[in-house]
Amino acid sequence: MPAPDHDTRPGEVRGQAGGERGLPNRKVRLVAAEWAWHYARMNKAFLAATAALALALPLSAQEESKGAPAPSEIVAAAPKADWVAIPAEDLLVMTLAPDAEGKPRQVVIQLIPAPFSQGWVHNIRLFARAKWYDGISVNRVQDNYVTQWGDPNYDNPEATGKPKPLPEGLKVMTEAEYVASTIDVTLAFNGEAINDQTRAGYADVDWTHNTDVSFHNRAPDVRGTQTRATFAGWHQRDSYAEWVEVLMGWPLANEGQSADAPWWPIHCYGMVGVGRNYSPDTGSGAELYTVIGHAPRHLDRNIALVGRVVEGMQHLSSLPRGSGALGFYTAEESAKRTPILTVRVASDLPAAEQPKFEYLSTESETFAAYAEAIANRRDPFFIVPAGGADVCNIRVPVRRVVAGK
Repeated sequence: MPAPDHDTRPGEVRGQAGGERGLPNRKVRLVAAEWAWHYARMNKAFLAATAALALALPLSAQEESKGAPAPSEIVAAAPKADWVAIPAEDLLVMTLAPDAEGKPRQVVIQLIPAPFSQGWVHNIRLFARAKWYDGISVNRVQDNYVTQWGDPNYDNPEATGKPKPLPEGLKVMTEAEYVASTIDVTLAFNGEAINDQTRAGYADVDWTHNTDVSFHNRAPDVRGTQTRATFAGWHQRDSYAEWVEVLMGWPLANEGQSADAPWWPIHCYGMVGVGRNYSPDTGSGAELYTVIGHAPRHLDRNIALVGRVVEGMQHLSSLPRGSGALGFYTAEESAKRTPILTVRVASDLPAAEQPKFEYLSTESETFAAYAEAIANRRDPFFIVPAGGADVCNIRVPVRRVVAGK
């Protein structure tokens, strides 16, 4: 891991080499949260103090009264403008068989947007629209790890039957698609199309030595994430990645300072991934899983992450554990498999049946305050603020939108 620079003060960047071309003069969308790459131009002292996933505890915070709001109270007070609607096309509605008491069980999954895992996301929508998922089951529940569902006769060490035929039109992805480049993340962040033409606008940018103000408002620059409260310029640095962020509504990690430096989504609780066989197989989306335990970050960049559970997680995390290899249900435990009745893309449902969800913008002042409050709990129950938080503990708030409210 490269050593962090200590001779660049927070809010400052290194000079650009003479003769380097500046960025195209295009209007960009600014964001409110300093920790979303944009320290250089933001003048909000509050954000500079509250930014980041795991800032060291400011001395001023230690002097605050015990009446500080809890993270949940900060979220509850968020203005409507800080909430971002999730498109119905990005929601999957998975209906499980009723539980032992006859109560209905439904799980809603948000699919991850570009630039991440879009080949697999395409396949998942195709599976749903072909009704291929209808009639499959939950076949694996490994304690403190994952719940996995799919065809019980596919890639299952406990099965002996024939696999279900796959629908036509599926894409085949490479392992390189487990990550996205810095350029593609930048384009997505600024709401620009991702193609060769738009990428060309960044072709000769030096991502580590640039003083162009507009550049630091449109592109990731890890030096720009430093604040006086971070120990060595990490924002946040952990055991699995050089940098981690909660950005564009998702927990992300990255390393390096170049146009093709990789970014990838993180295996936090409730994230949904694609089951696969040994490399070079990357999975099609026929087998999916969700994390039900401590974040298995060692899976990052080794499997495609395609979304997260936004409602109904209890229906997947509380299932009986399998006793077979890797937590699969054995033949004797086949009755424990939970049938999946239907899986639908929400936009394909009648308008009255389409669930509506929104998430708290991770580029908002409210989210910055929420993240800082998690890292430094000062509400009445807490005695000693932690001074930091794991990226997976700063969960992006998601709420269902109820008509008329």
